[in-house]
Amino acid sequence: MKNSRTIELLGDKAEGLLNNTCTIDKESIHLPSPDIIENIWVNSNRNNQVLRNFQSLLGHGRLGGIGYCSIFPVDQGIEHSAGSAFAPNPIYFNPENSIRRAMEGGCNGVASTFGVLGIMGRKYAHKIPFIIKINHNEFLSLPNTYDQTLFGTIKSAWNMGAMGVGDTIYWGSSESRRQLKEVAEAFEMAHELGMVTILWCYTRNNGFKVNETDYHTSADLTGQANHLGVTIQADIIQ
Repeated sequence: MKNSRTIELLGDKAEGLLNNTCTIDKESIHLPSPDIIENIWVNSNRNNQVLRNFQSLLGHGRLGGIGYCSIFPVDQGIEHSAGSAFAPNPIYFNPENSIRRAMEGGCNGVASTFGVLGIMGRKYAHKIPFIIKINHNEFLSLPNTYDQTLFGTIKSAWNMGAMGVGDTIYWGSSESRRQLKEVAEAFEMAHELGMVTILWCYTRNNGFKVNETDYHTSADLTGQANHLGVTIQADIIQ
């Protein structure tokens, strides 16, 4: 019997959501597992250095060895204003505390900016996997736009000891084709140097809102965004 409280919370959407039948055969879905590198990635074009770093990332922290991955992302101060993000907890203006929190939480890795991870690189790069976020949006420009621009280089991330790099693409934005080219080239170099690649796939276009309906999270649009991410060889997509 379905929980009555759940039905109450879902309201008029309860019937469609709770009785929905997926058309994808569950046997065709690759689920996280301890041997996901051997089962999924070993036959790919990723070189041995990428596979080693990927295995190290999946093997770190409380989820280590089961195939699931929890990465602690800290890009406040760039993607969001530092004041709005850290004023309630001023200790997090100190980048070391964000890294320590990721470690104490047992995360597989910590993802942040060149500035945050670079200032603590020698102290922590060997203790928790670093993921360098190499592009960002910023909100000091007027009018605000949805644009991700490069803040550093793949070689700099490699020199810092990062196991991986991360990028964001705003699919559907007017700048998305430039972002696509930049990120594809960055991922190619990252793989050559043995680093894991992570892509944050976001849809951003006012045309995706029609009347009162917002289609940014529709399966068709997000599925296409994810497929584009796979096409430029992102190893992990969020």
